[in-house]
Amino acid sequence: ADGGGAAGGEQFRVTFPSDETVRIDTVKRSNIGKASRIESNEFTYNRCFGPASTQADVFNEIDGLVQSALDGYNVCVFAYGQTGAGKTYTMEGPNAADIDAWSKGVIPRAVERIFTYADEQKERGWQFTIKCSFLEIYLEEVYDLLITTSGGSRSTTRAKLRVQQERDNSVSIPDLTVEDVHAPETVYELLRRASNVRATASTHSNIRSSRSHSVFQMWLEGRNTESAKTTAAVLNLVDLAGSERVARSGAVELQMKEAQAINRSLVALGNVIRAIAEKQAHVSFRESKLTRILEPYLGGNCKTLMFVNVSPDQADVSETLSSLRFAEKVNATEIGRATRQVSS
Repeated sequence: ADGGGAAGGEQFRVTFPSDETVRIDTVKRSNIGKASRIESNEFTYNRCFGPASTQADVFNEIDGLVQSALDGYNVCVFAYGQTGAGKTYTMEGPNAADIDAWSKGVIPRAVERIFTYADEQKERGWQFTIKCSFLEIYLEEVYDLLITTSGGSRSTTRAKLRVQQERDNSVSIPDLTVEDVHAPETVYELLRRASNVRATASTHSNIRSSRSHSVFQMWLEGRNTESAKTTAAVLNLVDLAGSERVARSGAVELQMKEAQAINRSLVALGNVIRAIAEKQAHVSFRESKLTRILEPYLGGNCKTLMFVNVSPDQADVSETLSSLRFAEKVNATEIGRATRQVSS
């Protein structure tokens, strides 16, 4: 993709030399005379998806990871990037109220994969109990996305949920709705409910900008009727609110507060990842509600993957490079080896 011209005479090009590599070439022209130079940045990851990639292509890359949650491994998948870069499209699709086969995102596809795999495992004596929860972190407060008004809309008097540290150092959220689900269609209805109440707003950067982080969780418990083995794991699918330059997005008043809260929590997430990467003795999970809730899954016993969404717009090139550098850091971070949670 080619970026258009910008002040100072800059242009840029995004190319994909391989399935694992993205290259950003920025042409910088002097305001005086015609001198120019090309600044190139190349980044390598597990997989890169260009504009021609489909939602199915993206999910196929993590299909096995999602499936491993039913085998007893905790799994956490993030979508990270600047506002307007397509994180919610990646995770949910364009419209949670009308989930179609072609454009549906990671969450509905993961739900279908879990139920399909659970059915396949019945031949081996496995039976599964599947439950779901869906929460958002808005202005550093935790809210239940499955609690709506009688009309299915956002309540103006929603209860703030408390994040609680248990004696075994696990994290719980008392009063969070956790619903038994028995088919993908049951979960689709939960996604529709959540979509109606999640905090969004229109900004200069995005006509429907998510103003909160959302965390969708599937709680998976299995029992083998032949061997009496049991498994327990959680699949976490996280749509992070986008990092935001207020001068660009035009956020004022409440939207300004939202942007500041989002940026602070993303900084806290970056600090946690940096501390883990550097193997620091103390990791500050308590800096934000986001990192507190995800502490069990960032702390080591989890298979963790991050999608980083970037914009091909010339005006976003600095944020694109910043996101890609952050992704490079995440890609190099070892958080520990996940262990299968199985007992007999």
